[in-house]
Amino acid sequence: MSYFAAAVARGSSGWTAAELDLAGAADIDEVADRLRDLDSEADVSLLFVESDDAYLAILRLDQGEDLRVFGSDSVFAEESRLGALLLGDIKAPALEIDDVTEPPAPVADDDEPPVTEPDIEPVGDPDLLADLGISAHQLLSLCAHEGLMPADVTAEVCQVIGCGDQVEELRE
Repeated sequence: MSYFAAAVARGSSGWTAAELDLAGAADIDEVADRLRDLDSEADVSLLFVESDDAYLAILRLDQGEDLRVFGSDSVFAEESRLGALLLGDIKAPALEIDDVTEPPAPVADDDEPPVTEPDIEPVGDPDLLADLGISAHQLLSLCAHEGLMPADVTAEVCQVIGCGDQVEELRE
């Protein structure tokens, strides 16, 4: 299984980013420790884990404590060791994906309406980025939008929260 794990931390001097190696992590607490190691003094630390161009998991630590986790689809936990490691103990989010996949607005004849994929079952805390400018509704809508890859969702989220350039540099 291929994955990309980008950690970002917001400290007094702004956002810093690093790619994390999750190989050999025994449990989610060890993953959280690796995230903490990026910047132990950070106000906010986030880890974006994209797997097989199909799944996204986001982990958040505030001041190194209180781990919060969101996963784009519960199937990730069933299909891989990494998914089980990150999402195995998480319950369904407060919002159902059907609550955020509203019918598309009317469009001009030459435009295609946005397509959503309501068959996914997100898990965890969809509000984990709300104070950074990404509401639960926006996060769930991004994850449900057909054609958007996990990398696209990560890029969109990172642009909004202000660390898009740092994460993009990691991909290069």
